[in-house]
Amino acid sequence: MKNQGILKLFLIVFVVFGCKEATKTIVKSEREMYRPAFHFTPEANWMNDPNGMVYFNETYHLFYQYYPDSTVWGPMHWGHAKSKDLLHWEHRPIALYPDSLGYIFSGSAVIDKMNTSGFGKDAMVAIYTYHDPVGEKDGSIDFQTQGIAYSLDEGETWTKYEGNPVIENPGIRDFRDPKAFWNEEKDKWQMALVAKDKVIFYESGDLKSWVELSEFTFNDEPPLGVWECPDLFKLPVEGTDEEKWVLIISHGGNSLPNGGSGTRYFVGDYDGTSFTTDQKESQWIDYGTDNYAGVTYNNQPDNKRIFIGWMSNWDYAISTPTEKWRSAMTLPRTLSLAKIEDRYILKSTIIERFDSLLSELEIDNADKYPYDFKYDQLQQSVIQFDAEVKNKLQIELSNDLGDAYIMLYDSNSGIFYGDRTKSGVVDFSDKFLMTPQQKVEIGKSNKLSVQLVVDASSIEIFLNDGAYSMTNQIFPRKDYDRFKITKSDGTVISNFKIQSVKSTL
Repeated sequence: MKNQGILKLFLIVFVVFGCKEATKTIVKSEREMYRPAFHFTPEANWMNDPNGMVYFNETYHLFYQYYPDSTVWGPMHWGHAKSKDLLHWEHRPIALYPDSLGYIFSGSAVIDKMNTSGFGKDAMVAIYTYHDPVGEKDGSIDFQTQGIAYSLDEGETWTKYEGNPVIENPGIRDFRDPKAFWNEEKDKWQMALVAKDKVIFYESGDLKSWVELSEFTFNDEPPLGVWECPDLFKLPVEGTDEEKWVLIISHGGNSLPNGGSGTRYFVGDYDGTSFTTDQKESQWIDYGTDNYAGVTYNNQPDNKRIFIGWMSNWDYAISTPTEKWRSAMTLPRTLSLAKIEDRYILKSTIIERFDSLLSELEIDNADKYPYDFKYDQLQQSVIQFDAEVKNKLQIELSNDLGDAYIMLYDSNSGIFYGDRTKSGVVDFSDKFLMTPQQKVEIGKSNKLSVQLVVDASSIEIFLNDGAYSMTNQIFPRKDYDRFKITKSDGTVISNFKIQSVKSTL
């Protein structure tokens, strides 16, 4: 009887505490149902542009625009996280706080290996924009300047340079987002900085005193508005001995061909002073609606260019249906340069080590696989296949509530569409209903390789080994659990594979 009493007491304790834990799990699941499983998000509150992306001592550092007091934009700080593999992130204390010179807007970070600044050997130096809200409110046009800060403990604590700002405003309303880098050929620090609708290049020997070198602009018709978040780097052209320079520029308002925020690139030459290009029209890194303000890592040891973008859009960023946190980053992508016919194309592919998170799956209802099947973890998966398209190919992710995200490729027009008008929760912004599209040039073969990366509230689409990409947020009312391919007669599907992705939280 005594043992039965102990057993009864154990069961009561188990049920009570087990139910409490179960309730916690359910509540968390409901509250954070859109929290990605393998994309970076802030623990809480608002995040936008990635900043200060630098590699040092076998660690990747990600700083980012952060407002710790709300889930909507406010006085900007630099948040901080670090990772050994760009997949598993450790949240660190806030790095930079606003001060008397203003909010801490976007910028970059470098490792001063030779102590050119005098801050200390291997100092991590952040170069960022000061945004003075008082000056802006008073109608001044010079409320943005550039400042620096340094860390001698790998980004844990920071000291702001007492001589800030290091670059005064020359009388331009929009003057921001410095991307600094070491130019080995000139043994100098250099910087790309945007000013209204142009890039200004600067040079320095010590990260404190900067001299203007040149300007670059482009004859946009119609104009695309303010230029933001520049980046400049060199890449080899696949299969050749040629090297070219790539200049990345973001645009925050109604600039992307599909509307809203977007990031474009120019391929050209840089002689250490001036950037030039023969490019005649804009080319875009991503034709989805949710890849903006991305830049690449400094100090990457193998000279690869690893890119991360903010996975949102200023048209609706403050309205997306998450409660505790808002915004995520794209998966880290390796950028490479290819020449297709007479055009240079900047390709995006997910970093190789992402494969370590993937597990093979077997689908039960094999009679309709891969054209129509159910799997309860579609919301955390990678789907890949090749298609030789005759006329049309439609791909659909859906659930039993009627939510559906639809992708369509029309080989006659060469247009790939991503339609989220019925994807789930869409009523928080009319602009969220836009249907992104892009021209996919695959020639007479009509061969299309497709990679879909689905994670809770996003889908990243890579076509033809990353020659084309489309990134979109999605907010289904219930996880998608059905995948369907609808194809016209003559379309052939091959090499189909679906894999689950381990959580990195």
